[in-house]
Amino acid sequence: MSDQDAEEPQGLPCLLSDEVTELLMDPALPGDVFGAIVTATVVINETRGQVPGSSASAKWPEQRRMPLGRDGALGIAEYVIVADANPPHIVLARVQLY
Repeated sequence: MSDQDAEEPQGLPCLLSDEVTELLMDPALPGDVFGAIVTATVVINETRGQVPGSSASAKWPEQRRMPLGRDGALGIAEYVIVADANPPHIVLARVQLY
């Protein structure tokens, strides 16, 4: 590992709530929605929850929302950054589809 790699922060694991897990297991879920949710988890992980275009709750800044799909056409994903947990992680709590 190079010195540069050691300095870059690693992502945070993005766990799924039971509600999101259930949604992903639904055989009627369209493939584009499934793919958008999986993509969201990767982006959330890689950015440590600081997803470009996401918005934070004024009362609870750990709770964030991000558009799902191209320009938010599919819905909204809500997630919570649990930075003070051991180990720190993020929970994809809910997906609201349009």
